[in-house]
Amino acid sequence: MAVYRLNHAVLYVRDVQRSVAFYAEALGFAPIPGMPELPGAAFLRAPGSSNDHDLGLFGVGQAAGPSAAGRGTVGLYHLAWEVDTLAELAETADRLAKLGALNGSSDHATTKALYAEDPDGLEFEVSWLVPAALIDDEMLADRAHIAPLDLDREMARFGADALGGIGVSRPAVG
Repeated sequence: MAVYRLNHAVLYVRDVQRSVAFYAEALGFAPIPGMPELPGAAFLRAPGSSNDHDLGLFGVGQAAGPSAAGRGTVGLYHLAWEVDTLAELAETADRLAKLGALNGSSDHATTKALYAEDPDGLEFEVSWLVPAALIDDEMLADRAHIAPLDLDREMARFGADALGGIGVSRPAVG
């Protein structure tokens, strides 16, 4: 048996409703109608997903301290969500910037990525993956080099509406 997909993530947050509002505004996640109600919890689905839930949020209260993962304890560094097009990545960058959540962006040759934090300081990534048919040897060799992301340049290169991840994170068409 091989694992081939992340089904959902569950995060501990200080204030569930604040986090629901953030993930809805930042990434378009929506609370799932009809999910069993659990006190202090919420379950959300990503736009276009047919999954039972993509994100679970469990409230631990305002007194909870910040995550020390990577600074003093082991723990999760970040989650990465994938968008279909570079146009969607640019729209996401604008939304995250307006929310004050965008921390940076990077060009990893085969992956174009945004980095942000939610209201509790939990980091996440939103990325677009170059389709496998467009990845060349130079890109593969350049993956270790992290460059500044120029979304306008990448949209001119690949097309703003080019479907990403084909043959990488999703099956090749044909």
